[in-house]
Amino acid sequence: MAELEKVPLVDIDPDGTFKYVLIRVSYREKLDDYKDIVRGYGWAEYHADIYDKAAEEIEKDHVLDCECLGGGRIAHCCSSKKIHIYGYSVGFGRARHSVTMELIKTKYPGYEVTWSNEGY
Repeated sequence: MAELEKVPLVDIDPDGTFKYVLIRVSYREKLDDYKDIVRGYGWAEYHADIYDKAAEEIEKDHVLDCECLGGGRIAHCCSSKKIHIYGYSVGFGRARHSVTMELIKTKYPGYEVTWSNEGY
């Protein structure tokens, strides 16, 4: 059961405004054993680009499965230690930004992390 624990909760770009997805990772044989993770990068033109890259990496050993729970945008300002989560994904729908916020707080404990359903 160590495979699930090895998957980092949060992997986002260190600065800028970019798209993100909230992903549920579970064992193929035990769907009730899961954790939600956040991935967000400035290189992605579409939310699906982020999901596809993350899922390919996580599912490569055929032990874990991924499901996209939605997306949005993240504005990350490292100089002021602020992260704002907002918007939605046209393809995946709006992620639960409150869940995303709690996950991001685990990686960025000294940051002011906020969210809103406004904007795209």
